Amino acid sequence: MSAISMPVVSPDEILTPDEFEILRKISSPTVANAIETFDVRPRGEGYTNIGVQCFFPERGALLGYACTAMIHSGQPAASKRLVSRTDYWEYVSRAPYPKVSVVQDLSAVPLGAYFGEVNANIHLALGSQGVITNGTVRDLDEVRRTNFSVFASGVSVSHGYAHLEDFNRSVTVFGMMVRPGDLIHADQHGAVIIPNAIAREVATAARELELAEREMIGLCKSDAFSIAELDKLISPEY
Repeated sequence: MSAISMPVVSPDEILTPDEFEILRKISSPTVANAIETFDVRPRGEGYTNIGVQCFFPERGALLGYACTAMIHSGQPAASKRLVSRTDYWEYVSRAPYPKVSVVQDLSAVPLGAYFGEVNANIHLALGSQGVITNGTVRDLDEVRRTNFSVFASGVSVSHGYAHLEDFNRSVTVFGMMVRPGDLIHADQHGAVIIPNAIAREVATAARELELAEREMIGLCKSDAFSIAELDKLISPEY
């Protein structure tokens, strides 16, 4: 059974509301590009691969500290439940704000949706702004009327056997391994983990990259375009 504890993020690493708002205005691909400039992890780690669907892209980027959980939708829960749902709710409610629920479905193929109208409203009440899950979702019209963001593998008509298995531990969704307290940025392109140690520097790095890209794109649109000039502006790694 998972012990209730605060996610692993130190108080001095938690961003201010203004810092959050600046990061929310940047696209996830640009955030991913900015993180690469710090060389803090391999380029094949820290973000989602194919399969994740953003159901309400009009809401813009989802940004927050991860509250993690594991569910199973492909088989019934054990007669003696492994974890307490009230303990899980307490864990989410006590996590640093803003928070994002990252939920791994342990089923080989999701058989039902854990998140729908009810769980969206429960998690909103607990302070979570949205969910990223390799499982499925349902009640799209009802969830759309809330402010809860949803990233999932698809849609299910039923909840099937979906039940809570564990929480407050590392999970993997769409190839992205997430620890409790990781800072997650997600939009219509997918999700990326912003390392807490460099989170305050990412926005500045993103602005510098965008300026460099504008220069390249400006050249491509100008009468002065040439392959030789373009080659001068693009990194040899590209």
